[in-house]
Amino acid sequence: MTTRRRFCTWGAGTLLLAGLGVPSAFAAEARTLRLSHNLTTAHSVHKAMQVMRDRVLELTDGTLSIDIYPNAQLGNQRESVELVQAGILDMAKTNASELEAFDPIFSLLNIPYLFESGAHYYRVLEGDIGRDILGATAGKGFRGLTYYDSGARGFYATRPIESPADLKNLKIRVQPSPTAIEMVELMGASPTPLAFGELYTALQQGVVDGAENNPTALVTARHGEVAKFFTLDEHTRIPDMLVISEASWRSLSNAHRRALRLAAAESMASQKAAWQRASDAAVSTAKEEMGVEFIEVDMAAFAERTRPIRDRVASQSSRARRWIEAIEAQA
Repeated sequence: MTTRRRFCTWGAGTLLLAGLGVPSAFAAEARTLRLSHNLTTAHSVHKAMQVMRDRVLELTDGTLSIDIYPNAQLGNQRESVELVQAGILDMAKTNASELEAFDPIFSLLNIPYLFESGAHYYRVLEGDIGRDILGATAGKGFRGLTYYDSGARGFYATRPIESPADLKNLKIRVQPSPTAIEMVELMGASPTPLAFGELYTALQQGVVDGAENNPTALVTARHGEVAKFFTLDEHTRIPDMLVISEASWRSLSNAHRRALRLAAAESMASQKAAWQRASDAAVSTAKEEMGVEFIEVDMAAFAERTRPIRDRVASQSSRARRWIEAIEAQA
């Protein structure tokens, strides 16, 4: 069916349904979007996506629905984003580290110590800067819809890390992110990109000495069984991001787009408190049941080592520099 014929059919259906009392804004043909993520159904992000799904159904009178596929059923994060970019999959959960491979502008969200606190993080992402970054990949096959909190990241290892000097020559697992690799190198450690699912065995067998993540990884992935020291250096706050295919986005009516944007924003708000509860519970479990020691450190010493990353990203483009300056101004 040509675009012209589809439009005419849609218009006739709108008039007919309006006569039956159905809101004309949602009189278009019902749609179902497929959403992929690599988390379990117990994770706060999955539950937030369920909030979004239910809210979209409510806002669109049931004419727009979302089928959620957890546990990497449709592929890992990188594969899912590639499918979204190609227009084969509608939506996927990823994070700013993975997205560096698709657009270098996302490296700014991976800059160590860019966000001074959780409150600073939310001020930025819920404001104009956050919205601009979500739209940064428009025209590249996908765009962002919202962010989800994944906490402050720290180093955890089979030996204590109390200062940057303690990282010297340690093999540290990192995500496949150029910024994460550079950060670990500046600390004096050896970055080792490795799939998250392989990390437990790598820690157990001494392939790596440690990793960097938020405290929930100690419990959900059982890393606290083999890595008994967690350093609270809070080097990054890297958001998870929900992205949608440009092809899928263009195919939605304006009313469906507005409903999806609103539901996505509300799901972010719902996940904020849920994440904090999950993080607090993970810390308690790691301490009490796994015997993990949490180490307070001088964050300034770690931040000083990583300053060249902020300078490098700021020099990449005037857009990156403006955003970094604006983020710093909101601290």
